[in-house]
Amino acid sequence: MAKNQSAIKRIKTSERNRLINRKYKSAVKTLTKRCFTNIDNLENSNLDDVQLSIAQVYSKIDKAIKKGAFHPNTGARKKARLARAFAYAQKQQN
Repeated sequence: MAKNQSAIKRIKTSERNRLINRKYKSAVKTLTKRCFTNIDNLENSNLDDVQLSIAQVYSKIDKAIKKGAFHPNTGARKKARLARAFAYAQKQQN
């Protein structure tokens, strides 16, 4: 266990940041799974609902990047995978 004051404060800060990061990452995973489910069921669901869920995921990813929970490249990769899946599903539907 740390003895000096700065190390104790650093432990508290890192624990707080870890919990905040975990919250963002969990929310992004949950929304992404929901979005992929909507994309898979594109013929049954409304196109506007799918686009709305994609917008929600994009927003949450951008917030996570802004807070530092994700590296910018990681966020870009996650958004690109969603966009690619959506484009593929639209192509298959037509």
